[in-house]
Amino acid sequence: MADYVVVISGLSRPHVKALYDEIHIRLKALGETHPRAEGGDLGWWVLMDYVDVVVHIQQPEARAYYELDQLYAHCPKVDWASVPLPEFVEPGQRQAE
Repeated sequence: MADYVVVISGLSRPHVKALYDEIHIRLKALGETHPRAEGGDLGWWVLMDYVDVVVHIQQPEARAYYELDQLYAHCPKVDWASVPLPEFVEPGQRQAE
């Protein structure tokens, strides 16, 4: 069970991997960790489980085939663009004081 499920489309295998890397790096910088991602080596569908939040990154064909959007259609939607985000600081750089 998770409080939030995020479903993201990556346009190709490299795009899926790049999205995974970016999410992983940014959340790790904020102190969030997950066990090894499932599917990262294939780039077809990557699953990242942060306990309260589960992230699915899928190529369009996988998204159409597995229809996770339909599976979670009854769930309330979050307007992610209105959620305040913490400032991201590149690893190795100091945060402005």
